[in-house]
Amino acid sequence: MSHLPEVVLIEEPDRDDVLLLEERLYAYNVERTGISDGRVLALFARDDSNVVVGGLYGWTWGHACEIRSLWVDGRWRRQGLGSQLLKMAEYEARVRGARQILLSTHSFQAPAFYRRFGFEVVAGVSDYPIGHDHLLLRKIL
Repeated sequence: MSHLPEVVLIEEPDRDDVLLLEERLYAYNVERTGISDGRVLALFARDDSNVVVGGLYGWTWGHACEIRSLWVDGRWRRQGLGSQLLKMAEYEARVRGARQILLSTHSFQAPAFYRRFGFEVVAGVSDYPIGHDHLLLRKIL
């Protein structure tokens, strides 16, 4: 019988190692559910110098869409770029057959922004981080 492998804390992990974890978890999920239609959903906005100034990242899987990240550079906020990213993601989610979109945000980030697009808070954790709330939002399509 072999011993357990050594566990090492790494504060700056290799991106390939993180991707490996995501791929292995997806493979396990497919094995357990039989649902294998997962696809990455990524949108990026670049300025005239080709620098990323906004973007959205997530995926679709099993008739659902999960948005993991939506970010817009401060210089481009309140000009419609975040709205454009969210609308494009919703459109693509619908094309892929998603029936709902899920995302998480914090109370200090953009819950009011998401509510304007029909998202509702379905769960929350207070004091994450301390003094703020972590929110799970959903929009039925």
